[in-house]
Amino acid sequence: MFTNFSSLVAVNSVNFAEENGVYDYSYIELKRRMQNYATSGYFRKALETLNCMRNVAGKPTVYDYNDLLYCYMKSQNVLLEEVVQLYLGMKRSGPIPNAATFNTLVNGMLALGNSRDAFSIAQEMYGSGFVPSFTTLSKILKQLICSGNVIDSLHVFDFMLSLVYYPTERTLNLLISMLNMAGMICQAYSVFYYLLGKGYFCGMYNYNSILWALCKSGQSHAALQLLYLMKKKGIVHNACSYTALVYGFGKEGLWQELFNCVDDMQNDRCKPNVITYTIIIKFLCDDGRIEQALSFLAKMQTEGCNPDLTTYNVILRELCHQDRVGDVCKLIEVMNQKGFNPCPYTYAALAGGLFKIGKTGFAYEILFDVVSKGCNLDVAVYNIYLHCLCDENRSGEAVTLLKSMIARGFIPTNVSYNTILKGFCKENNVEGALELLDCFDWIGNKPDSISFNTLLSAACKQGDSSMIRRVLYHMDYEGVRLNVVGATCLLQYFCTVRKYLECLKLLEFMLRNGPSPTIKTINIVLKELCKNLSRGTTYRIYKYFKDTGFPLDMVSYNTLIYASIRERNNVLATELFKDMYCQRLKPDVFTYGSLVTGLCREGKISVALDLRDQMLENGISPSIAIYNGILRAMLMRGKFWEIVSLLKTMLIEGCQPNEIMLSSAFWRVLFQEV
Repeated sequence: MFTNFSSLVAVNSVNFAEENGVYDYSYIELKRRMQNYATSGYFRKALETLNCMRNVAGKPTVYDYNDLLYCYMKSQNVLLEEVVQLYLGMKRSGPIPNAATFNTLVNGMLALGNSRDAFSIAQEMYGSGFVPSFTTLSKILKQLICSGNVIDSLHVFDFMLSLVYYPTERTLNLLISMLNMAGMICQAYSVFYYLLGKGYFCGMYNYNSILWALCKSGQSHAALQLLYLMKKKGIVHNACSYTALVYGFGKEGLWQELFNCVDDMQNDRCKPNVITYTIIIKFLCDDGRIEQALSFLAKMQTEGCNPDLTTYNVILRELCHQDRVGDVCKLIEVMNQKGFNPCPYTYAALAGGLFKIGKTGFAYEILFDVVSKGCNLDVAVYNIYLHCLCDENRSGEAVTLLKSMIARGFIPTNVSYNTILKGFCKENNVEGALELLDCFDWIGNKPDSISFNTLLSAACKQGDSSMIRRVLYHMDYEGVRLNVVGATCLLQYFCTVRKYLECLKLLEFMLRNGPSPTIKTINIVLKELCKNLSRGTTYRIYKYFKDTGFPLDMVSYNTLIYASIRERNNVLATELFKDMYCQRLKPDVFTYGSLVTGLCREGKISVALDLRDQMLENGISPSIAIYNGILRAMLMRGKFWEIVSLLKTMLIEGCQPNEIMLSSAFWRVLFQEV
């Protein structure tokens, strides 16, 4: 209602003179009566009583109007339209609103939770010549922040700065945190930097909050610059400050910067804590640098910083990924000596790591032992267990396990159900998977797009049109729309059964109505069409995709060039090659290989060699297959001395001949002719 006072539509003025009846009450009695009506939410009755005060000389005053507003806005039946009418009536006919009027309205709006209207009133107050208090604007700002209103919060903050009001440290903490969470890191930095420039002391919490936000968003170098700036201003850094930079550099894979940061941290007599070291170890493990991770683990213990269970879990996971079973056993022994009891993440790290490298049997044995002992596990560990069973073609056991787990109070996720569905499809039992889809007790959930895509993919691979229709019917019944993954499965199916017209119709429908095909989808269709359609169709396919306006990528052009060479359509291949450059795509070794094959087939060996030279100029090393094609063409045309010259060039370039080129038949033909 109060969003913009200056633009409010004209409202019928309140009838300030009551025509019916004459009230003989005294002013005090009228005032008490008006207050009672207003507090009870009877606005019209309160206003009638207020108008009766006109019988008393000099009444009603602005304070009486303020009193009515105050009492009414304390009631539980406030209609903002009536408040607006009264306010506009005061502006139009008097008494003119004073500072107390505005404060009453602001506080009333805040009490009702209408912080935006409260701010509009504060602006109106300022425009009327009264300055809102710091306390009032602080309340508005806090309420807007708590409601998550980022834009209006910034407007209030700017308004406060224009009045040289600086928010309290707690309010500033909330504002900066909200901006960081909303991804408005530049705005958070601007707020911080402006206040810093005004001599306002920004606490360590605000400073570290911005450092972390910058590092999490991939702006670690900007965070480092901020840290140096704060150093110049004499701000003392703590472990949290440096840990933010360690996290950022690790996330971006900037190892030298990370190690320099750790050195700077220690030079500033700021001791890395367990969180700092665990972050370093995690990112080293994610990058496969397990030896460095183990050295940092040793460094932790040397410096008296005891690793926690999370630290060990991170290393366990990577040791499993690298199949270092002996080191895993040693680390588990160390954990036992230190009194660490495995947590669900420990089992997930062990079993998940082993499962990822194909050691499904070991992963299953670990989890079977844990489950048999009745250990308290989380859903992630149970899902890995189900995955192990399904990967071993034991999906029936997975269903039995899931039912027993549910009976013991376990609440599965969609991942649990979808894992079993995938297992059944892996065993070519799509019929059983579809029955399970209906039989599962989807606790708090229902089949999702992953569930149906799993079934649809299996049905399409089997070429079972009846099953495909059943899956699509179930999707429609459950209200799950076909997404690009499912549509790609259907496109592949149409190509497999040579229903190319249906394939193109579906693709055209996707381009017009969605789901929008990805470039991966387009390339799958291109490959299937070029592989299966009769000769002479590559150009029509190319024109079709060009006319639809879908941008092709490197893989698309390579597929089309290869198909055109296979059809001996070198004109089209050349056109495609030129079009690639127009699209600012650089040919790769596969592109050149296809073109060289076509040239060699036509006996244009010198042109093929020129193309080889162009590859080298562009920094692309010719593959052995390209050289094989050129050598084969030379051999067929009796260019034996050219073969010797090319072989020398290959050896100079470090390209070693393979078994095909060194076969006895090749050399026998070569040397007989020479």
